[in-house]
Amino acid sequence: MANHSKQQLYNKLQTLLKELPWYVEEFINHKERKLSAASLLNYAHDYKIFFNWLVTENFYSGELKDLPLESLESLTVQEAERFLTFLKYQLHNKELTINRKLSALKSLFNYLQNIAETRDLQPYLKRNVMAKLEFNDIKESMETTANKMEGKILIGDEYERFRQFVAHDYGELYKDNKKLANFHRLNRERDTAVVSLILGSGLRLSEVVNLDLDDIDHSKFTARVIRKGNKEQYVYFSKQAMDDLDEYLQIRAKRYHVEKTNKALFIAAAMGPKGTPRRLTARSIEKLIEKYANAFGKPSLSVHKLRHSFATRYHNEINDVPKLRRQLGHSSIQTTMIYTHINNDDLKNAVDKMDMPKGDE
Repeated sequence: MANHSKQQLYNKLQTLLKELPWYVEEFINHKERKLSAASLLNYAHDYKIFFNWLVTENFYSGELKDLPLESLESLTVQEAERFLTFLKYQLHNKELTINRKLSALKSLFNYLQNIAETRDLQPYLKRNVMAKLEFNDIKESMETTANKMEGKILIGDEYERFRQFVAHDYGELYKDNKKLANFHRLNRERDTAVVSLILGSGLRLSEVVNLDLDDIDHSKFTARVIRKGNKEQYVYFSKQAMDDLDEYLQIRAKRYHVEKTNKALFIAAAMGPKGTPRRLTARSIEKLIEKYANAFGKPSLSVHKLRHSFATRYHNEINDVPKLRRQLGHSSIQTTMIYTHINNDDLKNAVDKMDMPKGDE
């Protein structure tokens, strides 16, 4: 289904490119390996709006697909800024949308000036007017940032429902798919422990990846991590996360055939008959979260959004921004201020409190 959708987007892109100048298609081909078909299609739509404007404003009189590079090179800064004014007052684009369209143009013009070259090794454009244009200055309030974040994180009972989904419900959902069901059966304890640890601590992806067995203190419920700036810190995590870690550790060595010398906490199964178990990579963790998030019906979830979910739930329990800042490892308290309105309890008690049913003290 996903591949069919991508093919449809690609077909639309190819149809649109036939209406645009040859150098746009060359630029799109240059970007094809790095960007999705949806992003490239958006680029092409933005370029069509710009080129149509050039024709309407009599900067060029001819077929759109024949618009020469000279028309781009001869544009003045004032003329290019008129296009941005057109977007704002004629197309009623918001400042953020104008910035996106300008970014697309900057990317094209940069390619034409600094990357593409003729057979005699000359750039397609010697002058780049888009490099002289500035983006709109957009400063979001913390409230706006928090509101945008809210729809992309776990809220209320979703927190535990997602954990339960990883631990059990995913397997039930795909029980008739032998491959998915078997893969879930193999990795259920590990995946639950990964999700539960992030949801119960707010650790960064890199911090989870680099955890070793000896970094976990089972009596204090802490994980030793190396934070940004190469600073060592012991970070508290919830009792639920400890329970899920213990369940995983009971099967880790036997299930994944791990040698005693391998100290990585989270293990990926060996690939092929001659493969060896290895540390779970950052990309592997990202993919497993994506898999469960899509099946759960919340595809916007990511490792970072789980970290935000922890912080959001934490700030509803505690009113102490400095402690939350320490828990998350933020270098600036301004970053932590997104999660305001928090209470004044001990850090460990605060994390543990998140495990308690409503009514428990």
